[in-house]
Amino acid sequence: MEDFLKQCGGYAVIDGGLATELESHGADLNDPLWSAKCLLSSPHLIRRVHLDYLEAGANVIISASYQATPQGFEAKGMSREEGEALLKRSVEIACEARNIYNDRAAKGSWDVTKDGNVPEHHPVFVAASVGSYGAYLADGSEYSGIYGDKVTLKTLKDFHRRRVQLLAESGADLIAFETTPNKLEAKAYAELLEEENIKIPAWFSFNSKDGTNVVSGDSIAECASIADSCKQVVAIGINCTPPRFIHGLIQSIKKVTTKPILVYPNSGEMYDAERKEWVPTTGVADEDFVSYVSKWRDAGASLIGGCCRTTPKTIRAISKTLKKESA
Repeated sequence: MEDFLKQCGGYAVIDGGLATELESHGADLNDPLWSAKCLLSSPHLIRRVHLDYLEAGANVIISASYQATPQGFEAKGMSREEGEALLKRSVEIACEARNIYNDRAAKGSWDVTKDGNVPEHHPVFVAASVGSYGAYLADGSEYSGIYGDKVTLKTLKDFHRRRVQLLAESGADLIAFETTPNKLEAKAYAELLEEENIKIPAWFSFNSKDGTNVVSGDSIAECASIADSCKQVVAIGINCTPPRFIHGLIQSIKKVTTKPILVYPNSGEMYDAERKEWVPTTGVADEDFVSYVSKWRDAGASLIGGCCRTTPKTIRAISKTLKKESA
């Protein structure tokens, strides 16, 4: 990760929201598979969104596997082999987008963006997304971290094991464990990485609704410590959290790790788990979101991007800000 950050000029840009961008291109994601539904119905849209983010300046693109699980695909009537193939396909699509991007750079055949800019070539990592157990349940519990007493450490390890094995061999550069809502699931991830002797690196990102704890109420410092103790983990941070909470969370994480810190907040909007939609009036405008970037960088974040409801426009502005300040 340190070498990658050096190649990027000291700071790397993570991509933005995937599902909401797919919806903006006409995809209907009202399904338990959410964005992973497009692996079946419209993989070309996933590739297009990845490419949009690369051309906006993203150094890391995250695969459409957040809600893709062998169990979820089987529930849709697919065979285990079909489900596993789709999981691998999510990474292949991201790698295809990277190849197209690199090919255009080599040939000098960039498309001028809508705002008149010509993209610049930059290093790119493909991260294989792993969503939490709550994401698979599709009941909003990744935003509460409350799974009930029946869900144990063994339950979580058994649930995630095959997916982690597949993604580790998919061609991704790293595994991104995203929106981790409690310390139990963080511990399950850490133990799995070691038990399965996973060869590629990983990052852990947690979500918070109060700026002090993860959404379950577990201490962010305690959760980050679990991640820090795992040798495969190369970066630790926060995603899908309102921008106003990020600065304090970076400071808390920094106290327990020397590993790179990553942040990719959502737009600040609230998610209605019952209606399964974002409440648009509660967020911040793009320019307000980007105004935080310098503060996050100064606080210690070295990978910065966006999560739900952020767009290529957001990522382009983050990229410009980091390049300007690095220079």
